[in-house]
Amino acid sequence: MSSRVASSVFVVGSINQDYVLSVERRPKPGETLSGATLALHPGGKGANQAVAAALLGARVALLGLVGDDPAGASLRAGLAGRGVDTAAVGSTSQAPTGSAFITVTPDGENAIVVVPGANHRLGPGDVDAVAGAIRAATVLVAQLEVPLEVTGRAVALAAASATLVVLNLAPARQVPDALLAGVDVLVVNEHEASILLGGQVEGADAAIRAAGALRGHGPEAVVVTLGAAGAVLADDQGRSAHLPAPRVEVVDTTGAGDAFVGALAAELARGGSLRDAATLGVRAGTAAVQARGAQGSFPTAADLRNEPPP
Repeated sequence: MSSRVASSVFVVGSINQDYVLSVERRPKPGETLSGATLALHPGGKGANQAVAAALLGARVALLGLVGDDPAGASLRAGLAGRGVDTAAVGSTSQAPTGSAFITVTPDGENAIVVVPGANHRLGPGDVDAVAGAIRAATVLVAQLEVPLEVTGRAVALAAASATLVVLNLAPARQVPDALLAGVDVLVVNEHEASILLGGQVEGADAAIRAAGALRGHGPEAVVVTLGAAGAVLADDQGRSAHLPAPRVEVVDTTGAGDAFVGALAAELARGGSLRDAATLGVRAGTAAVQARGAQGSFPTAADLRNEPPP
């Protein structure tokens, strides 16, 4: 992989083909349902967050891995078409392109099963190959759909430079405090915060307390997303805030969290405050739930200019 990649936002993460089933309800164990509709969408947390940031005007590059198959070629072309630098997106014949199987019910809620595929073939050496680009970036964005040692290596490289580190701790899992110590902004939802803290986190008040507690694990600042209730934050000065979301008709929540993270990273890369970045994230996530799929539902800067802020 080439190390000649420069960007204001550098994303290290997954690239998936999403298979989205729209169903009236989820089947019970042993039950067969018919009448679902199937749609294919580009996805993966890394790819989604890269696209979300690029659509909002950030200069974005992505490190990831796809299979040497038609899905991988299509996904890489789609990323480039949405303005993401794919010079560091490689391919492998050792595993198929990652996949996600998503069921969406009429209330817009989703359930997801991920098959990592090529995403789990990414290694720390691939990160080292783009170390210069990570150090040159304004913001690094990482998640946990690639091996933990890959995320850890990327965070360590960025933390040793002037690059701001945004870690979206998803899918939820315990991670070493040593990794969190290199993070400038940790982004989690209520479920992920609950796993990290070992107790239930539900609602804005509990999330504000959780954000403060999570800062004690190492990150400079913490944002907890709350779905329809917006987000809360605890910054590096110990200040907290609740940023509510406007009420909208929810069509599909797939990718809303990724829209939030991408928008937050784009605003931070422009030099915006954490509050401004999280506010933009809430607006982007709100826009995303009003259409089907992940990347296809993400707003552009023009879309958000035409909507009143929450």
